Amino acid sequence: MNGRIKDVGMIAGMVIAWTAYYAVSKYMVSVTGSPYAAGFLLRMAALVFLTVQLAVSGGFGELFRQGKATVILIIIGVFGFLLDLFANLGYAAGGSLGTGTALLKTDVLMVNLLTVAIYRKRLFATDWIGSILMLVGVLLVLGLDFRELAFRPTDLFFIASAACVTANAFIIKAAQDRHGQKADTISYYNNFVVLLLFALFAVSRGDLAALKPSETPGFWWFVFLGGLAQTGIYFFYYRNLRRHEVWIVKLWLLLMPVLSCIVGVLFLNETLTTMKLIGIGVVLAGATVILLRSKVHPNTIQPKREDA
Repeated sequence: MNGRIKDVGMIAGMVIAWTAYYAVSKYMVSVTGSPYAAGFLLRMAALVFLTVQLAVSGGFGELFRQGKATVILIIIGVFGFLLDLFANLGYAAGGSLGTGTALLKTDVLMVNLLTVAIYRKRLFATDWIGSILMLVGVLLVLGLDFRELAFRPTDLFFIASAACVTANAFIIKAAQDRHGQKADTISYYNNFVVLLLFALFAVSRGDLAALKPSETPGFWWFVFLGGLAQTGIYFFYYRNLRRHEVWIVKLWLLLMPVLSCIVGVLFLNETLTTMKLIGIGVVLAGATVILLRSKVHPNTIQPKREDA
């Protein structure tokens, strides 16, 4: 029972942290006018939290004793940056929000396919049904009109972003399972590499020099909150990847739009439309199918591992 409660808490923490980060990130991009400057500021704040976390836990010294494993840690950071870069390029090239949203969510199906093709894990029909239900439900919650979807060559940027998200999840899990890397070490390297790359782009474009934080009330408080949310993502997401299969973790992240919708209705005066209600119901139906996996296929559950 304690293990199940911990699982629920870790999944809930991951979804909440990621939802908060996306909300703050979207706001910071709008007030700074630059996704690179916003990314730099939020990752800089996260660096402070991560440094304190490692200093308190006594793990800061391990950052400098990684040897050959440093390469895979840097690769994780590069993919972390690329997934943001490709998505931004897709929107900058005139990609529609609806098409971009749909294509970015294909990482869920990519993860399922790689789980079967490369890792030789068996996914049952119920797993695919649950995955597709949750994906369709999320698109409904986001208000996507399937009739308006149209593919253009520049939309390949969105697919590239989804591919980077997918690849990074498996690389992170490999770093943990095969190379014995701790979640906090991976987090620090990832954040630092992404921070450097955001800084490079922001400085070269003059975005940092153009910042006017005094014109935005509570500017630095939002930076603080975004950095804290990013730190929470690192903490919960990486530990969940160690405890569960990648495809399971990615599916639970589909609950983010549902939580965002609920927050919008409760605190931002947004309207809960019939389509959104249907979408929430479809997402929850898919989640129920996944949750029943242990009962439908009782011999497929593998023991979980704790983070080192």
